Amino acid sequence: MKVYFVYILLCSNEGFYTGLTSQLSKRLQLHRDGLISDFTKKNLPISLVYFEMHTDFKSALLREKQIRGWSRAKKKALSQGEFKLLHRLAECQNHTHYKYKP
Repeated sequence: MKVYFVYILLCSNEGFYTGLTSQLSKRLQLHRDGLISDFTKKNLPISLVYFEMHTDFKSALLREKQIRGWSRAKKKALSQGEFKLLHRLAECQNHTHYKYKP
């Protein structure tokens, strides 16, 4: 069974890079060597701060795209395991947001 990794790197500029691979250690070395991704290449050193495994490529790809669309605060909360904060950050902050109150 093939395994896919969705991962988050923290770069020297405090920015996050989100990626997808089937060979996590090899991909990390490529990032560290500056051989892939202009973003990580320009912001070395990098460190792996989060990863999750998927056995289905499509679900891994969807998850990667989901995380890429998140704010820096949400990526930080995920990487630090702050799941309550993650849920709070996911709530709509727009003043027009309607919340049902029975």
